[in-house]
Amino acid sequence: MKLLYNHHSIFFSLFTRQLSLSSFPPLKPNLNSQCINGHLQESLLQMAFKGPEMIFDGYNTLLNDCVNRKAIREGQRVHAHMIKTCYLPPPYLRTRLIVLYTKCDCLGDARHVFEEMPERNVVSWTAMISGYSQRGFGFEALHLFVRMLRSGTEPNEFTFATVLTSCTGASGFELGRQIHSLIIKQNYEAHIFVGSSLLDMYAKAGKILEARGVFDGLPERDVVSCTAIISGYAQLGLDEEALELFRRLEKEGMSSNYVTYASVLTALSGLAALDHGKQVHNHVLRCELPFYVVLQNSLIDMYSKCGNLNYSRRIFDIMPERTVISWNAMLVGYSKHGMGREVVELFKLMREENRVKPDSVTFLAVLSGCSHGRLVDKGLEIFDEMVKGNNGIQAEIEHYGCVVDLLGRAGRVEEAFEFIKGMPFEPTAAIWGSLLGACRVHSNIDIGTFVGQRLVQIEPENAGNYVILSNLYASAGRWEDVRKVRELMMDKAVMKEPGRSWIELDQTLHTFHASDRSHPRREEVFWKVRELSIKFKEAGYVPDLSCVLYDVDEEQKEKILLAHSEKLAMAFGLIVASERVPIRVIKNLRICSDCHNFAKLISKFYGRDVSLRDKNRFHHIVGGICSCGDYW
Repeated sequence: MKLLYNHHSIFFSLFTRQLSLSSFPPLKPNLNSQCINGHLQESLLQMAFKGPEMIFDGYNTLLNDCVNRKAIREGQRVHAHMIKTCYLPPPYLRTRLIVLYTKCDCLGDARHVFEEMPERNVVSWTAMISGYSQRGFGFEALHLFVRMLRSGTEPNEFTFATVLTSCTGASGFELGRQIHSLIIKQNYEAHIFVGSSLLDMYAKAGKILEARGVFDGLPERDVVSCTAIISGYAQLGLDEEALELFRRLEKEGMSSNYVTYASVLTALSGLAALDHGKQVHNHVLRCELPFYVVLQNSLIDMYSKCGNLNYSRRIFDIMPERTVISWNAMLVGYSKHGMGREVVELFKLMREENRVKPDSVTFLAVLSGCSHGRLVDKGLEIFDEMVKGNNGIQAEIEHYGCVVDLLGRAGRVEEAFEFIKGMPFEPTAAIWGSLLGACRVHSNIDIGTFVGQRLVQIEPENAGNYVILSNLYASAGRWEDVRKVRELMMDKAVMKEPGRSWIELDQTLHTFHASDRSHPRREEVFWKVRELSIKFKEAGYVPDLSCVLYDVDEEQKEKILLAHSEKLAMAFGLIVASERVPIRVIKNLRICSDCHNFAKLISKFYGRDVSLRDKNRFHHIVGGICSCGDYW
């Protein structure tokens, strides 16, 4: 799905990816270091006393204790004892040493043991591959897997399940497809571990149909495979499909765990389905599921994307442990709501606590919050600190993009243009797109024309670039240029994504498109919009005809404005929702200024809180006043 190009959509997708890829903690906590006493220490003394008389059983018991407790020093003593007494451990014990070293993040030592093995079996190969794979060294894991095949060792189901997790990126995915063929040849496709890893690989590569095919072919499913496919749909933005599958699997008896609910919350975040999100939260509380930090992070993200920052902050404040992702989730929430001062205050608190170090996403959230919150000088100050290296985080291309947006949003378009010219990076399409959007808002035709033409060259298939350039020309009345841009779109077969808005009422999502005639209560909705327009005009409302980018007369422009999907959704909310119930509307594209004004009037005249969420941010309107301060 391609939306109008803006660096903020890139930033929020980066954060969502960080949230979804955060490592899930184990279901059973590890024993802490205080437990490494007693029996283990006594066994080590006995090992020293026995010397060369130590046998397989004794070493096996000791190494298993060390592995279970991640006792690296004690494990090294066992390994050293083997070497000193000239004991030649069989492949099984050498493999236990590999497992110990990989679990304790000593991959170099594990590889040394592996390379010294006079003979290796499938378990030892799999242990070493797993060590690399679980710690993010995908290339090494895949290279070792190829070596294994060349050695003549046949992989088993655990080898396949492990190596597939490293099949990411374009080259990794292609190798993953070849591994899938090998899996079919060796009849492992129906194995639950292999199937779960396969569908996860396809889902992460965006191949959801292939992932679903693998899932449907599994003879039996467990919570891991069910969660993997639900998460796949959610991470690709197929939120309704993710929820539909979750409901179906629950009816079939799936027993969800905290990872499943975290994936479901991701889908609910995309739909801004607050009532459903509260239900999931309540269900988690009733089931007394462990509140691991990843689930709390997902709850913070869900509530903020559903427009309820008070709930997000309440969860954040009571967390016994916060990771950098927890802080980022809260910072992003404030940023998307245009609450720049709250972003800066929370960032200050994070630094003062000094328990968790900010990462690059943290600074993206802070810079974005300054941009949306009209804190230009503060944003530039923080960016300058990054460039000087004062924060320990190196400024990346996305941070430079935030500064371009910061300056452009403030109307300093020429300064933003010069800033791009002086960047140490080649400007990306996202950065040019951010500047083009600023040119559109602030009517800078000259720079906008240059940037728009540059974008069309860089990304000829992105409809958003053509649309913004066309809008820029239309706002200046250059209808001949508008016609040329639209002809170019037709020549290149580029299609603009249609705008749509949806509203959740009584746990049902109602979707509207511009000039929508498909809703069962369409006539009632259109009548209500016209009624609102008349009422607001009597109070001084003047339609913002500049939002209509067609060369038609004013009467026709006003009709087009009244048929915008946001207005239809808000009118439906007034018709159906009880009085004083907030109206929450979500749009897939950016809302127009006329619909923004219309929402403020609904809030003022009907005493309703109105929340509008578009692809970049929230507008929370109370008593006719928007949280954005009309700075967007």
